[in-house]
Amino acid sequence: MIMQLDHTHDAACKSWLESADAPGCDFPIQNLPFAVFRRAGTGEAFRGGVAIGDQVVDLGALSRAGLLNGLAGQAAAACAQPALNEFFAMGPAAWRALRHRLFALLESSVFASTTNALRGCLVPQADVEYTVPARIGDYTDFYTSIHHALNVGRLFRPDDPITPNFRWIPIAYHGRVSSIGVSGQKFRRPLGQSMPPGAAAPAYAPCAGLDYELELGIFIGQGNAQGEQIGVDAAQDHIFGICLLNDWSARDIQFWEMAPLGPFLAKNFATTISPWIVTMDALAPYHQAWTRSAQEPQPLAYLESPKVRAEGALDIQLEVWLETAQHRSRGDAAERLTHTSFKHQYWSVAQMVAHHTVGGCNLQAGDLLGSGTISGPGETEAGAIIELTRAGREPLKLANGEQRGFLDDGDAVIFKGWCEKAGHARIGFGENRGEVLPALDSV
Repeated sequence: MIMQLDHTHDAACKSWLESADAPGCDFPIQNLPFAVFRRAGTGEAFRGGVAIGDQVVDLGALSRAGLLNGLAGQAAAACAQPALNEFFAMGPAAWRALRHRLFALLESSVFASTTNALRGCLVPQADVEYTVPARIGDYTDFYTSIHHALNVGRLFRPDDPITPNFRWIPIAYHGRVSSIGVSGQKFRRPLGQSMPPGAAAPAYAPCAGLDYELELGIFIGQGNAQGEQIGVDAAQDHIFGICLLNDWSARDIQFWEMAPLGPFLAKNFATTISPWIVTMDALAPYHQAWTRSAQEPQPLAYLESPKVRAEGALDIQLEVWLETAQHRSRGDAAERLTHTSFKHQYWSVAQMVAHHTVGGCNLQAGDLLGSGTISGPGETEAGAIIELTRAGREPLKLANGEQRGFLDDGDAVIFKGWCEKAGHARIGFGENRGEVLPALDSV
């Protein structure tokens, strides 16, 4: 295995914080993901934090507590700011130094005096609110699941469902940063033009085909200079970590406006990310071999390497849950719609980064990449409702008697993600939740 494992991946290690050792906990000591938070309902400054069990390690408080020095201390001081960009830009050595020091402070064998000092830096997750963890300069959304591409393509172009370039390049478009929000985001149903079937002219109205897209968000750590490339084998050192991302989509608006350019109003009204960024170090045990069938075109040389073949895929388990307004009013649990894995993606994260920069594009610390909708090969592995309902023609029948062709006002969509593997600890991503509000009155 090319990915390097160390003592922070040891599944036998426990924390002195009991909640971190609870079965099914998303945030054991082997995870230690990053977010930006403050105590809810206060005017406190936002600052960086790390999840452990049901608590947040306040990195601002920790950097003042005298428990850190050297590169780890410098990294924590960078994290004490309202955005993590400076920390991202410090690079893998600083990321790892802080991870290792936090692991040492939280491990069960630490001295009681250190434990007592660290307890003063903990804030219960139940008492905090989050914000977008970085100043995102640019957002690029990819299109890299062949199962999603085929599922959607067959609905509208059954004889030619997938464009020829899909099998040769990681396709992407540049998205809108200003409407990216953190889990808990509520947004209004967008208005726009669409072409009703059989009509001679488009109609202006609230979106009638509102959808979610199950994606991962990839945060860039260190960038590259303009005119320089990030090679596929070097990409890992330029990626800080991964979160859950919902690329909300107005399908009726999208299909009318995407001729000949990419999405515009169909995608710019909201994008929701989970607050916690799971680091690439934490994800190291869950890499798998990346394969391409011999019947498929093989990647061009700049997207190919033995390292990608050995470990390019990531087995991140993902679920989509739907909570309707009726669920909430009755106190019923949300209903699961999808369970799949990121390992099925046609293009790897490293290939996305390499392709993004091959023409000399300069990525910057805090830039965000969307993985593209994640759909697996099975019937219940679709990452968007347009696939599950055949573009609304076969509505989902929910357990409470409701039906959905697309999303209704009041619907909340919840993403969950985790990694688990024999001999390693289960680590999770927390939750990504977004809720649809009614459209504004037409203007």
